[in-house]
Amino acid sequence: MTPFTERVINIIQNIPKGRVMTYGQIGRLAGNPRAARQVVRILHSMSKKYQLPWHRVINAKGQVAMKDEASYNEQILNLEAEGVEVGIHDQIDLEVYQWHP
Repeated sequence: MTPFTERVINIIQNIPKGRVMTYGQIGRLAGNPRAARQVVRILHSMSKKYQLPWHRVINAKGQVAMKDEASYNEQILNLEAEGVEVGIHDQIDLEVYQWHP
């Protein structure tokens, strides 16, 4: 595992309940400001193995980016269960819920 991947996993594991981070934000904090897609790949391939709270990671627009309808709905339900308000057009207010470690 690369040091970048280790840092991404650590960052995601530490997002508190009721908060979110963006793919790009995680990439920047892990040391690569242009690595949002790498963060997506890491989440996709390692969420189960490392029990990552994948539902707390959203896109830079404050929206759920999942294409699969079941995963999309699961992410929204998980966020709402943690107290994250998902508004019109499934928008999450980054001013309120974005985590800045």
